Amino acid sequence: MLSNLWANIISYFKQFLVITSITAKDVVEIVIIAFAFYAIMMWFKRTRAWALFKGILIIIIIVIIAALFQLDTIYWIASRAINVGIIGIFVLFQPELRRALEQIGGKTFSGLFGSGKTVDRISDKNIEEIVCAVFEMSDAHTGALICIERDIPLGEYENTGIEIGAEISRQLILNIFENKTPLHDGAVIVRDDRITAATCYLPMTDSTEVNKQYGTRHRAGLGLSECTDAFVIIVSEETGQVSLALSGSLIEDLNESGLRNRLLEFQNSEDNPGLIGRIKQRMTSNENKTDTEEMADK
Repeated sequence: MLSNLWANIISYFKQFLVITSITAKDVVEIVIIAFAFYAIMMWFKRTRAWALFKGILIIIIIVIIAALFQLDTIYWIASRAINVGIIGIFVLFQPELRRALEQIGGKTFSGLFGSGKTVDRISDKNIEEIVCAVFEMSDAHTGALICIERDIPLGEYENTGIEIGAEISRQLILNIFENKTPLHDGAVIVRDDRITAATCYLPMTDSTEVNKQYGTRHRAGLGLSECTDAFVIIVSEETGQVSLALSGSLIEDLNESGLRNRLLEFQNSEDNPGLIGRIKQRMTSNENKTDTEEMADK
């Protein structure tokens, strides 16, 4: 019995051990598949899909055992359960999948080809207006949520609010977030040196690693930073603490100079040239270097 089982296991795995020749194309495919598998596993681990994935993994192990021992009924039930589990991923975790695709789309095309547009950076005047307003609200413990658009458009979230279309000013920001005013609940969106909309609704983060002391304002700011590249400034109503949500991370307890420096980094940063743009820049730099060396030799 054991000898037959061992022979079945060996014959099953022998088909994976047949290696003819490895080419450069095979190496590239292996690297791409390994990277994709790692990215998918990390995405599973950061979302609620991890529990479902572990359940599917257990069922796969049961299927393998049932196939080896020729347990036909268990094999049939378990294989059908795998199909249901795969469908369950798309049905139950549609928000997570959508967010993952948004991240892939935003990072992939921006990373390869750059932003494809000229971004109007925030002026020095408006940086000071925002910083002054934020820390005046911080001192008064007035909650606020200010989203500054970068390469990924925020039009989807802008449409959930009320159009403003006004120049940035400290007085306007303070008036918007003043408690019990019609526009204080929700987020303000800033684009091209203007406040485009207020009382906008943002997607909540599903991360379980967020500190329990943070409420919906911080979770909304983190949620937007997970699926876009926006700068999200958060002022806590309870503590007055100023935080910055960026790329799914929360930078806590910023002081006035810290927030100003972050905004100045954004203002002074050049448009993302992308991978192709960086390659072109490197080629141009090498050509110029070669020309300079040839002239020096002459």
